[in-house]
Amino acid sequence: MAQRSPRTNGRTQGKPASLGALLVVLAAFCWGLSGGIGGILISEGWSPTVVSLYRGLIGLVCVLIWLALRPAGSGMTSHRLWFWSVIAGIGVAGNFSFYFLSIAEGSVAVAATLMYSAPVFVYLASFAFGLERPTLFKWAAIATVMLGVILLTGIHDVGASDITLVAAGAGLLSGLSYAAFIFAFKYAAPHGSPQAILVIAFAVLVGILASMSDAQQAASVPGAPSWPLFIVLGVVGAGLSFILYIVGLRHTAPAVASIVAMVEPVTASLFGVVVLDESLAALQILGMGLILLTVTALGLQGREPNEM
Repeated sequence: MAQRSPRTNGRTQGKPASLGALLVVLAAFCWGLSGGIGGILISEGWSPTVVSLYRGLIGLVCVLIWLALRPAGSGMTSHRLWFWSVIAGIGVAGNFSFYFLSIAEGSVAVAATLMYSAPVFVYLASFAFGLERPTLFKWAAIATVMLGVILLTGIHDVGASDITLVAAGAGLLSGLSYAAFIFAFKYAAPHGSPQAILVIAFAVLVGILASMSDAQQAASVPGAPSWPLFIVLGVVGAGLSFILYIVGLRHTAPAVASIVAMVEPVTASLFGVVVLDESLAALQILGMGLILLTVTALGLQGREPNEM
């Protein structure tokens, strides 16, 4: 989930820049691990919605602690902060749930790589709303990512592919949902602190996913043998990772962040292959490479759309 996220103001010189890049790498690594951990839980029979719910719930506890430690300038009385933070919560709820649904129906590697295509949706929305000027390079990059998606998911040859349309669609929707989170976070940021935005967003996520989850299965998590994995998933995949990423971005240039963000899908893919015994065909690996390299090139070519 580390791709082209909302930025916060800060310097990018000297040691702070190196530290910022390290924090972004750690956040991306955490998000990559969260995909693998979620895959393990889903393979044990837990529904993607329940896994997403607990990831968000534990993440909410983490950002509440962050807000309690850094309450100044929260902006919690701002109506605009609340409005955009609620939209951000809807976006991150879709991101988590569609991501794990894609894992359940396909694989960790495919789901993580498709989610990494979120910047394409950001660019398309920026074009539509006049926030970003279309160029030949950007259109070519979008077309290349689309080709990568076709190769990765195998939708050009559905009968021979082991990736279902549900898996491919859910993976792309997770990226689209994350793009919605990016825009909402951008518009909420001037009205309050990042921790306040995340508290509201995660609270909205918990409300949405709690209403959609199997209540009996959700209630059984605390007493289940798998509960430590749920804790690790929430802390690594929603609490600590978001905090590391936002703090790291204060001292990291967008181009650097775009490169190190590749740690996320690579980590998730390796986890899927090594731990979950997943495999990818040659064309799928080619498609994955096209997506990762093109999205990174989009970050290197200049300011990202709606950069914060």
